[in-house]
Amino acid sequence: MADKKKSKGKKSKTADKPVASGPLSKKDYEERLEPLQLELNRMARWLQATGKRLLVLVEGRDTAGKGGVIAAISDTLNPRQCHVVALSKPSERERTQWYFQRYVPHLPAAGEIVLFDRSWYNRAGVEPVMGFCKPEETIAFLQQAPRFEKLLADDGILLFKYWLTVDQAQQEERFAERLAAPMQRWARPPLDLQAREKYAAYTAAREAMLEATHTKHAPWTLVDFNDQRRGRLALIRHLLEVERGSLREILPPSVIGEVERALAGVGPAVSDKVATWTATPAFEVKLREALGRLRKELGDRPVSEVLTEARRQELAAQEELGDERGRVV
Repeated sequence: MADKKKSKGKKSKTADKPVASGPLSKKDYEERLEPLQLELNRMARWLQATGKRLLVLVEGRDTAGKGGVIAAISDTLNPRQCHVVALSKPSERERTQWYFQRYVPHLPAAGEIVLFDRSWYNRAGVEPVMGFCKPEETIAFLQQAPRFEKLLADDGILLFKYWLTVDQAQQEERFAERLAAPMQRWARPPLDLQAREKYAAYTAAREAMLEATHTKHAPWTLVDFNDQRRGRLALIRHLLEVERGSLREILPPSVIGEVERALAGVGPAVSDKVATWTATPAFEVKLREALGRLRKELGDRPVSEVLTEARRQELAAQEELGDERGRVV
């Protein structure tokens, strides 16, 4: 009994311990993760008891940490109840279908949890940037996605959309780690090398996506994943708190993630906090102007070609200014 009390007291002390700045150690991370995983199991039992359906979309750049946070959520849950969906590229037949069609069979049934490791938002990100779809297909998607998600929400599906933010310098560091790790060859697809050259293009595509698909019924939530361990904890806390209907705090966008730092010019993000993305009037004007210039330059050229050229110009300008980090937004 004494040992149990001692163990319980130690756990409480860890839970009350303030979060230090800097990278979170593995020990501290695991101590903070354990009670959250217990809460996730409680949530899973609630879903089963009520027949509710939970759908979580996890999006972000290459190396952002999508697989890690999905594993942190699903590891202790019943695999018959919690399903992870990571679809490969569409087949020839699927390319002729309605774009959302191949995702529909994976939607949750009563009491289930479905975690998408990338989702239909490929059409707003990797596909236009890499030239896998036509510009008009992306425009159609940005118009249809809010309607599709409204149907899901109206039918009672609890839909969460997370974007994991990561700075370019941090992304480059993770790419280097993958190249040096022989056991992570599966995580180094050929597109990774091309993605490294298209940071600005992905930024532009993401901003257009957020502008078009951040809605009241399906809002985006941005989580800082420059420290993946802190990011996982922040995302899980947010998921649990919103599910309980008791989210205590939504921080202003200026304190979280690369988007807000670029727009507001503030310092490092608070890595263990979450913010709901909102477009300020100034940002909306800036975005419309940028898209207008892009359309004029585009003509008949592929979107990826134009964005790659813009990326080269930005890198050249940064080199002249002596920007050692080479971060482009």
